[in-house]
Amino acid sequence: MSGRSEDEGCCDVELVHGTTVASVRRRLPDSEAVDTAAERFKILGDPTRLRILLALSLSELCVCDLASVAGAAQPVVSQHLKILRAYRLVRYRKQGRMAFYSLSDVHLRALLGGLW
Repeated sequence: MSGRSEDEGCCDVELVHGTTVASVRRRLPDSEAVDTAAERFKILGDPTRLRILLALSLSELCVCDLASVAGAAQPVVSQHLKILRAYRLVRYRKQGRMAFYSLSDVHLRALLGGLW
């Protein structure tokens, strides 16, 4: 007996299904892509950045609007937006003296839409 209880969700025997494992490995992204995705998910771990991204999943917004929605000061929001731009999660366009932000990826919109 290995000391495992039956409800641990572990296999009772160790048997690797080689064909299935090989098929899954071929379809996985390379290590660099996985590392990039993990970094992006870390970015989503901050509540203010997540609020900003959730708001942008609903509408393009200027920095002032984002600060109001996120409940944070504009300089704080600007710092978060700088990080989000660096990871290419958001983009902006200038209209006169205003900067309007939007999500840069439709996949991110789908991910965020699945959170609620």
